[in-house]
Amino acid sequence: MVSQTNEQALEASIEKFLTGTCLEEQRGIREPVPFSHHHGYQLGQTNTFNARYAVDTQFLWQFLETTQPEELFRLQDRYDNWQSRILDRFDKLAKKYGTLHLLKRGLDIDDVHLHLMYPSPLASSSDKVKQNFEANIFSSTRQVRYSMTNTLEEIDMVLFLNGLPFATLELKNPWTGQTARYHGQKQYRQDRDTSQTLLHFGRCLVHMTVDTDEAYMTTKLAGQSTFFLPFNKGHNFGAGNPPNPNGHKSSYLWEEIFSRASIANIIQHFVRLDGTSKIPLNKRTLFFPRYHQLDVVRKLVRDASENGVGQTYLIQHSAGSGKSNSITWSAYQLIETYPASDDVRGAKGIEVPLFDSVIVVTDRRLLDKQLRENIRDFSEVKNIVAPALKSADLKQALEQGKKIIITTIQKFPFIIDGIEDMSDKRFAIIIDEAHGSQDGTAHSKMNEAMGQTEDEDDDPDPQDKILNAMKSRKMRGNASYFAFTATPKNSTLEKFGVQQPDGSFHPFHLYSMKQAIEEGFILDVLANYTTYRSYYEIQKSIEENPVFDTAKAQKKLRAYVERNQQTINAKADIMLDHFIPQVVNTKKLKGKAKGMVVTQNIEAAIRYYKAISRQLQDRGTPFKALIAFSGSKEVDGIEYTEADMNGFAETETRDKFDTDEYRLLVVANKYLTGFDQPKLCAMYVDKKLQGVLAVQALSRLNRSAPKLGKKTEDLFILDFFNSVDDIKTAFDPFYTATSLSQATDVNVLHELRDNLEEVGVFDWPEVENFVSLYFDDADAQKLSPIVDTAADRFNDGLGLEDDEKADFKIKAKQFVKIYGQMASIMPYEIVAWEKLFWFLKFLIPKLKVRDKDADEIDALLDSVDLSSYGLERVKLNHSIGLDEGGTELDPTNPNPRGTHGGGEDKDPLDEIIQNFNERWFQGWEATPEEQRVKFLSIMKNIQDHPDFETKYRNNQDADNRALAFEKIFEEVMLERRRQDLELYRLIASDSAFKSSMQQSLRNLIG
Repeated sequence: MVSQTNEQALEASIEKFLTGTCLEEQRGIREPVPFSHHHGYQLGQTNTFNARYAVDTQFLWQFLETTQPEELFRLQDRYDNWQSRILDRFDKLAKKYGTLHLLKRGLDIDDVHLHLMYPSPLASSSDKVKQNFEANIFSSTRQVRYSMTNTLEEIDMVLFLNGLPFATLELKNPWTGQTARYHGQKQYRQDRDTSQTLLHFGRCLVHMTVDTDEAYMTTKLAGQSTFFLPFNKGHNFGAGNPPNPNGHKSSYLWEEIFSRASIANIIQHFVRLDGTSKIPLNKRTLFFPRYHQLDVVRKLVRDASENGVGQTYLIQHSAGSGKSNSITWSAYQLIETYPASDDVRGAKGIEVPLFDSVIVVTDRRLLDKQLRENIRDFSEVKNIVAPALKSADLKQALEQGKKIIITTIQKFPFIIDGIEDMSDKRFAIIIDEAHGSQDGTAHSKMNEAMGQTEDEDDDPDPQDKILNAMKSRKMRGNASYFAFTATPKNSTLEKFGVQQPDGSFHPFHLYSMKQAIEEGFILDVLANYTTYRSYYEIQKSIEENPVFDTAKAQKKLRAYVERNQQTINAKADIMLDHFIPQVVNTKKLKGKAKGMVVTQNIEAAIRYYKAISRQLQDRGTPFKALIAFSGSKEVDGIEYTEADMNGFAETETRDKFDTDEYRLLVVANKYLTGFDQPKLCAMYVDKKLQGVLAVQALSRLNRSAPKLGKKTEDLFILDFFNSVDDIKTAFDPFYTATSLSQATDVNVLHELRDNLEEVGVFDWPEVENFVSLYFDDADAQKLSPIVDTAADRFNDGLGLEDDEKADFKIKAKQFVKIYGQMASIMPYEIVAWEKLFWFLKFLIPKLKVRDKDADEIDALLDSVDLSSYGLERVKLNHSIGLDEGGTELDPTNPNPRGTHGGGEDKDPLDEIIQNFNERWFQGWEATPEEQRVKFLSIMKNIQDHPDFETKYRNNQDADNRALAFEKIFEEVMLERRRQDLELYRLIASDSAFKSSMQQSLRNLIG
């Protein structure tokens, strides 16, 4: 007999794993096979399913009679129709609140309270709680006839908990030409009647379509508008599932996810309904975890339970793939994590939670509010979540033992000094976008608060204080760190990653950008990438030819041209020439699409905002632009703030931008990270983007928006500054998996210290004296003389050359950076390094290094004028392909750095200007072929002019003919000025050139 490979065979396999048997065996169609393991589900019968209420009444009554006989008897004694009363009451509340609410809260009828589900027990739970959970009845029913209007219509499989449905499944088998990705989804969208109770929103927690290879899910069936998400493990950093040596690729679904404990855990701790009960049920959103979210939270909780406190975890999850929910679920479940045994590190007994409090630290101010609201949604018990909005809040929250405390890295440092010794507490510290939060001393201060030593004397001497500070900046044994980031840098990998046997560091959990894009959770922002290259002509305004450092001069010249208002106006014009006809007029995202303009700095942002606003007004557009920047900025003698320019408070910018009134947002750095606006689909970049910043900035566009029909082809990036290769280089490390090749060699700190001491800027007793005073809380006036004496030696006393000064300052900065990153993970303590670290942090700002070329290069800007500016499109709608393999980063540069004197490329001014023009291409000094193309294009524009035939070609008066041609020529060139700016300026300023060109064109036209 041959193998059964049809849909029915898949149904039977799933049913057998859930129940230990299947319908085929029950009917004698299939030979029973010894099967040792199953999930303990009951085998449901179709005739006990009540389609009106979407309830398997057999198991509902069985559960209530077995677990709550006294409560049920009160209703039976009171009402003859007690069953219909229970069902009617359940149906009414389910329509208002959804099944999730009733599973968690139970059902109240008169003075009787009925539990509809018993939660899974904790380690500290009593035997009664454990027995109650075991009394839950999980069941599986195949071919469920769910419709009251079409009574023969069936759903392949429905899973129940105590008779209440929690999942429907449509099963397909690729071996018979049917797939979940297409046929299963189509069946739910087109062939299933969503007016029937079982398929009402909120009645079932999830609807899945499954085949032997893949699984897809949705929480809301809405006909053709139904949006399915993959529920797959991922394979080769991308979508799909890996081969399974023991069965179907998708078998993890029924073997792992559908176990009794797993489903109970999902219902209790993952699934959530957003909004409040005041909002109609069908207007709310039901969140069911994606596979990678479920997987990472469970693995973190399990590892913490088994290995205790004092661990580090790096979670590399792609931007836009739901990190906020993953962080929220992690925080909420870590407070209920119990040690697996008494000898687990940090355990206070297996019945006491491992962590006293979970602190969520985010360096994104905008995420702070979002996280607070999300965690509050999951919280069934009130008053366990405390936002720390100011220093007093955080201190009070810790002292009161609040379970979840949410703060920002910006707020955290201000309250460190006032926090009492908390080394007897155990903390789980979740850090969002870990790289940003870990680069400065704010992280050191955070550790300082978490790890004051317990044996601190009442009046310790300065040496003890030094050691305590150094230990405090370690990752303390009383805290575990959970670092979430899409873009881990080398220092982040080393600090939080899992060290492998070969010495490399890998993330604890990975959900790659490649998988997120392939699964449709985010969009591919690099699919439509257009680059423009600026081209210029600059001219000298003086005759002399001073000599300059070529590289520095080129950089200065470009900055000079790019910040010129004429330049910004031209680029703003091009941006709007794309945004208005291609985004606004085409009604992308149902007429709600928005764009972001990313500028070099705040001054450029202000100039762009003014140029764009002026042009929008001139064009009579119905929408406006907004600007976002922090603080205030003076430009052309006028002080600007974000609030003044927008006309409302800075805190309102995010919400105002979400309205239809505003379609463009001009930024410099603000809103480049942590800003979720799904309506963004166009970005105009005039800023150098590299590394992590490039990925974070461009990823503002990748948020999916199914309700607006947002697709990858709707995305567009126009880049005036970076090349396609630049962007590819930035994205490649984070497209799949990122790892660190080896640990940083901290011995470089020995070399740096020796090099710094040799110069003689400071004496070691000065360092000792400084740190002694500093950690003894001495007045700052006592510290200044020590630092100023060393700075004076550096600046004047030692007679150091400019190169020697630069070399010393670079090495000092390198020492501070490497030690600051490594101090928290070094397995040993070197007191001298700690002392030098603090001394140099105060000394470096006072070290003055003069760039010997600075004055000359500043003079260069007075020596040249911008004679033309234009733009050439280099790449149009280019799709940037990223490398499929994992990326291995190198550790922090292990070699002492310094200045490299000599070898500068010096050129006279004339040569620099010529090279500059050649490098950025230029206009009329193009190749003969390019000149010919432009001539022909201009000639065609003249011939297409409405006055060409009547006033020129058919005009017999030679003088009038010449005047007509000149007028037509000027109108054509005025129209073409943006694409031929350099040529236009030449014509406007050089009458001989203009006359010569007109004559040439007349000769061509005849």
